[in-house]
Amino acid sequence: KNLDSSVTLVNTVAAHILSGGGKRVRPLLLLLSARLCGYTGAEHHQLGSIVEFIHTATLLHDDVVDDADLRRGRRTARKVWGNQISILVGDYLYTKAMCKVVEFQSQGINEVLAEACKKMAEGEVLQLYYNGNPSMPEIDYIKIVEHKTAGLIAAACRMGAILAEASEPQQEALFRFGQYLGIAFQVADDTLDYIANGESLGKTIGQDLRQGKATLPLLHLLQQCSEQDRQMIKDRMETRTLSTTDLERILSLMANFGSITYAMDRARAYITAAKDELDCFEDSTARRALSVAADYMITRDR
Repeated sequence: KNLDSSVTLVNTVAAHILSGGGKRVRPLLLLLSARLCGYTGAEHHQLGSIVEFIHTATLLHDDVVDDADLRRGRRTARKVWGNQISILVGDYLYTKAMCKVVEFQSQGINEVLAEACKKMAEGEVLQLYYNGNPSMPEIDYIKIVEHKTAGLIAAACRMGAILAEASEPQQEALFRFGQYLGIAFQVADDTLDYIANGESLGKTIGQDLRQGKATLPLLHLLQQCSEQDRQMIKDRMETRTLSTTDLERILSLMANFGSITYAMDRARAYITAAKDELDCFEDSTARRALSVAADYMITRDR
């Protein structure tokens, strides 16, 4: 409904990815954050769709950057229509979202969303800088996650609070809630890349390693394993090749050194920190729902 492009192909490509499933986490968190702060209107639905447009635009662009063929078990837009169309439709969704958000006439919402978009771009560039590099410090991995994933989630939570005209401390608490939750979400997602069922995940297991991405489980393993195994992993990252035997070896090493446990423990710690940020709010259905949503981030299997 909000797409309404006069170019049919734009609507077709956007509908392809928007109808491909997904958790709709960001709009949900925006709606719940607004309700938590006492909002009783209906404009949070429109604002939630704007955030989802932004997120969808990043997916279209990410699939081009990653040369991805599958997303959520379906062919990516770039695989169906090519890279150029995917990039341009992503650009359209970005600009469409900005056109819609100015209708709220809220400087606060505009600033929060613009800052999130800027950080997502910075995070993508930083990730590309480290692509194929197994020596990335863990602190920079977290920085990438904060920018690429947590930034928009935190913005969604704060935008809900702004819409409800919440106090500055409440806005900041919900921003931090979203930031911690977003980091946990991505750490869990990166861990699922090594342990989930490929069919339920909707992509090939070990895809991050095949793309040269060093995520938290792998960074932990690289700190623990032998020089021989470290060199093997480095070679696979540089050549973007990973055989079944290689993957089985890496999964075995992760099990031996507790790399999966380490990553999930970090994710759980971030969820605990996120839920602590809700302490400044009175008990309510919305607060309990946000707590449940936080737990879901690290218990899902896809």
